[in-house]
Amino acid sequence: MKFIVEFENRVKKTIKDNKLFSKKDRILVACSGGKDSTVALYLLNKFGYNVEGLIVDLEIGNYSKINLENIRKFCSVHNIKLHETSFREDFGYNKCNIEHILRLKDPKVNSCSICGVLRRSMLNKKSRELGFDKIVTGHNLDDEAQAILMNFFRNTMSLQSRLGPVSGNVKDKKFTPRVKPLYFCFEEDIKKYSQILKFEVLYDRCPCIVNSYRNKVRDLLNGLPNSRDVKENIVDNFLEISPKLKKQHNINTGLLSCTVCGEPSSSGVCGSCHIIKKLN
Repeated sequence: MKFIVEFENRVKKTIKDNKLFSKKDRILVACSGGKDSTVALYLLNKFGYNVEGLIVDLEIGNYSKINLENIRKFCSVHNIKLHETSFREDFGYNKCNIEHILRLKDPKVNSCSICGVLRRSMLNKKSRELGFDKIVTGHNLDDEAQAILMNFFRNTMSLQSRLGPVSGNVKDKKFTPRVKPLYFCFEEDIKKYSQILKFEVLYDRCPCIVNSYRNKVRDLLNGLPNSRDVKENIVDNFLEISPKLKKQHNINTGLLSCTVCGEPSSSGVCGSCHIIKKLN
């Protein structure tokens, strides 16, 4: 089928052009049970890479339960090793508990930000403990266009500098590089690919993002005429200025170790430990 071939070639080109990883690398896919990470896991396995999966169980009711069951079945069918962990295992609380406690202290707490900081911290530590060379995330072109606009609207250029096919702007032996092989794939194309191959995944969005800022930006972009061209233009323009941004906001020279957990941090206490401290 022409669509399948073109889609897979686009992913192969992204991997090759951006030197995301090689056949020698041990690759850990950050799985959610959703379409994006499942497609990424499937493709890397199909292309012959040394790949395993890791899912962080957020325990968001039935949503998380179904996603966990789906990714377990998928990995079993395709003979891919799946590692499992959870917020409760690492932090003593599930995602909803953490949010509830933090919101009692600050009603403006951002659900996505809290989840993102903790998940990235867990992924980095687990990947290092398990001896992986690269972390793959399922971020797509829509995700990137949204993030670029969000950072532009908020004037958070230091965060902007961390975007791109290779995430982050830090090189440290304690950091496992995060890469995005679906970077140039539209979300609707990933969904189409997943449906053609009949992957058993939930296509619903996380229930926690209903009123999120990202959701508003997503709706804004999707509502524009020729939205695919617009998203592509946003990402292409960002990639042109990305080298300058990375140079401007390079934090390697000021990198510290978190005084609580010892993980690399741009300040005395890392974001994850800041959050956990507020829980106690």
